Amino acid sequence: MARSETRPVITLRSTAGTGQAYVTRKSRRNNPDRLVLRKYDAVAGEHVMFREER
Repeated sequence: MARSETRPVITLRSTAGTGQAYVTRKSRRNNPDRLVLRKYDAVAGEHVMFREER
């Protein structure tokens, strides 16, 4: 699979300050702003907001 500049690999870092991270891809065309998702933080033991890191 060819790497694309329109779908870069991004890191989602937990806002709970635990250091937990997810790695995913996003479309720059559809989501030009920083991505924020509510995902499970295993260290905190609950769902928290994960923000895109650059």
